Amino acid sequence: MTTAVILCFILGYLTIVFEHPLRLDKTVPALMMAALCWALLAIGFNYGWLSVIDTHEEVFSMFAVDGHGHEGGGHGGPADGFNNTLLHHLGKTAEILIFLIGAMTIVEIIDLHRGFEVLKSYVRTKSKKRLLWIVGALGFVLSAIIDNLTATIVLVTLLRKLVTDKNERIWFVSMIVIAANAGGAWSPIGDVTTTMLWIGNKVSAQGLITYLILPSIACFAIPTFIATLLPQFKGEITLDEDAGDLQAQKLLSSTVMLYLGLGAIVFVPVFKTITHLPPYIGMMLSLGVVWLVSEYIHPEEDFSESRRHMFSAHKALSRIEMSSILFFLGILMAVAALESLVFGSVMHEGQEIQVGTLRYVAEWLDKVIPNQDIVVILLGFASAIIDNVPLVAASMGMYDLPMDSKLWHFIAYAAGTGGSMLIIGSAAGVAAMGMERIDFIWYLRKVAWLAFIGFIGGALAFLVLDPLLF
Repeated sequence: MTTAVILCFILGYLTIVFEHPLRLDKTVPALMMAALCWALLAIGFNYGWLSVIDTHEEVFSMFAVDGHGHEGGGHGGPADGFNNTLLHHLGKTAEILIFLIGAMTIVEIIDLHRGFEVLKSYVRTKSKKRLLWIVGALGFVLSAIIDNLTATIVLVTLLRKLVTDKNERIWFVSMIVIAANAGGAWSPIGDVTTTMLWIGNKVSAQGLITYLILPSIACFAIPTFIATLLPQFKGEITLDEDAGDLQAQKLLSSTVMLYLGLGAIVFVPVFKTITHLPPYIGMMLSLGVVWLVSEYIHPEEDFSESRRHMFSAHKALSRIEMSSILFFLGILMAVAALESLVFGSVMHEGQEIQVGTLRYVAEWLDKVIPNQDIVVILLGFASAIIDNVPLVAASMGMYDLPMDSKLWHFIAYAAGTGGSMLIIGSAAGVAAMGMERIDFIWYLRKVAWLAFIGFIGGALAFLVLDPLLF
């Protein structure tokens, strides 16, 4: 039965990796994989074929003595131990999902009020080199505040108004993907994986910023500087005539909703620091405030009641990607099943203890590749091919280290920026690919080497700075 659970996970994972050739939304295999893994886990547990382990390293088995010498494990019996383990993982997953729903809704409210048009109005240049640095810097900063996916969508929309030649534009868009992924890596709200590590108490907001801001800047600045030396970024662009109308597209509420929304999202880490409550509580408060203001603000001069629905939070909620939320639910719960499945025993402080599957894999990796830095760099390369959400979720179950350990920060960097090496390696890249029809092979030939140099440059910066900061 242990083999069946692991095989179910592997098959589900492969289906997710090959979602494009199969033409199947990755949410489908993620949900099925999670449900089937837990179903197999429950059947095996109830028949006594396997054991489960909770986050306190207490083993529960239906008919055997657990690792602590208690029949069945736990004070409430083995069945209660299994149910509590499942509920714990569901609770930790729900924290991430509620946080993401809140953040995505705030961003959609800003977009309904055309708040991002304010940012677009700041760009006024004909120089390709200067434009590259401007949109790159915007992508780097914006992705740290509103996440790398949304920042990419906003800036691709901006570039469509500024660069009319598609062959020129896809170069700018590709560099934005690198900048957005680099910017998301140093912020607790900039990328799903950093959010997972932050909510899972693996990294603090202050620690993430302190230890990753400089490596992330290196990851963005090095390839951007090299790109300015390429012939594609020499000379000037011809500004679109419609670019001058950017200011006119703004609403009366655009500026207020932009700064209120961004401020509300940035407030969440501050709220967590002050109250020590989980981040999703702060996000609920922020969403409530933004929603409240959106109900009473007038976006237009002649604002009528009949047009209120066009700017309402209800419409914003209908625009968020629920398929992404359900994908995260499936992936995180499937990984939790692997984490809970007792796979074998390892030596810990001179005593042999039973451990879950992911912890066992971590112990095996330490024996095969003693240097954890190499393991994490390989994880960064893997994140360009495989979705970085399950990679980070797995790593969180593999290692038992205190908050703000070097390993967690390096994982946040590698998983966040490694995806830039392939156009399909990150949510930002997939969005850009879909919006501009960027060819996979074209990106691999023309841009991947720049992303690789940025990734290695940032990784080296992290390893050099690590002894000085930690």
